[in-house]
Amino acid sequence: MTRVAGGGLQIDAAAAFASENPLLIAGVAVALLVFLGAGVWLRRYLSRTPGERLRRTLTGYDRIAVLMHPNPDPDAMASALAVNQLVAGTDTSASLLYPGEIRRPENRAFQTVLDLDFDHIETVEDIDGEAVVLVDHNTARGFPGAEEVEPVAVIDHHPGNGSGDEFTDIRSDYGACATIFASYFNQLEFEFSDTQGNGGIDIDAAPAETVPCALATGLIYGIQSDTRSLTNGCKSEDFAAAAYLYDGMDSDLLNRIANPQVDAEVLDVKSRAIRKREVRAPYAFSDVGEVSNTDAIPQAADELETLEGVSAVVVVGEKEGTMRIAGRSRDDRVHIGRAIEAVVDDIPMAEGGGHARMGGGKVPVEHMAGLGPSDGVSREDFRERVFDAMSGEL
Repeated sequence: MTRVAGGGLQIDAAAAFASENPLLIAGVAVALLVFLGAGVWLRRYLSRTPGERLRRTLTGYDRIAVLMHPNPDPDAMASALAVNQLVAGTDTSASLLYPGEIRRPENRAFQTVLDLDFDHIETVEDIDGEAVVLVDHNTARGFPGAEEVEPVAVIDHHPGNGSGDEFTDIRSDYGACATIFASYFNQLEFEFSDTQGNGGIDIDAAPAETVPCALATGLIYGIQSDTRSLTNGCKSEDFAAAAYLYDGMDSDLLNRIANPQVDAEVLDVKSRAIRKREVRAPYAFSDVGEVSNTDAIPQAADELETLEGVSAVVVVGEKEGTMRIAGRSRDDRVHIGRAIEAVVDDIPMAEGGGHARMGGGKVPVEHMAGLGPSDGVSREDFRERVFDAMSGEL
């Protein structure tokens, strides 16, 4: 009986407190509701797939600008197209932009065969959109004002410190950015569609929540080109993405993209790289001198890497006062991206880096000669640095 009486007194006291402090009680109730509501929202948000979160982010804008890196390759182009398809059928429109050139034969073939129409920009002022999305790179570069770009979303597979204000998905262990977008479509349960225009992707005709066969073909070639046909730098996710896309791809389109005619200068640069090669087994270096097509340099590196007894290679060439660097590695002891980064580290205005299997960089020749706070590096010294870096001595 005493406990019951005590409980009654406590209830009476609580009732009296509530009647004397109605605003406080109301505030506590509101706070509890807000807390519970936030918890429900957070649980729902965390349960969404990355593709769903990206789609919701982008459809919050009327117009987005999808920015590829300066000289877009098939992986970048396919990724840009994938962003466009994610917002198809919504009130959001997208412009697909690049600041440099589309030059390599397979890059031009990709654009031509799929009948793609991208917009070229010169400066940051040319970017038309409320929000910028970066694909296949995580920091805007290659045009005046690039440092002013603050992307709302970043989707990439390269190492780096860039991020999006609202969405970031960087998977540096993946072989291709296209793999990430394939996973988005798969998780969103988009179906494949054969809607095409002139043999390519008809953006306006492609139904919402589908993957047109030309886009599936572009994504699978993006994976193939960045992983050397799924033989280099792959994760199981890259194979899974290719398997998923297989049912939607067009084998004729893929064959036309993958087997373009080769530019005569590319053959000439490859020839020079072979003739001028210096091999210190298992590493090789070649300086091909002046070139007009810088995309021939990485293709020459691809060629040299096939040389028997060579497991890592660096090829350099020069155009308009800038030395371009391309590196390849099949050697688990040589992270070629870090090796190139180490080689150019103390040269002002130089850039270098990349993945374990594939890297690149560029060095202004005038800074290499000593302009700025350095003593300069001769071409011979640069070559020795390359060999030291590949050997782990730099």
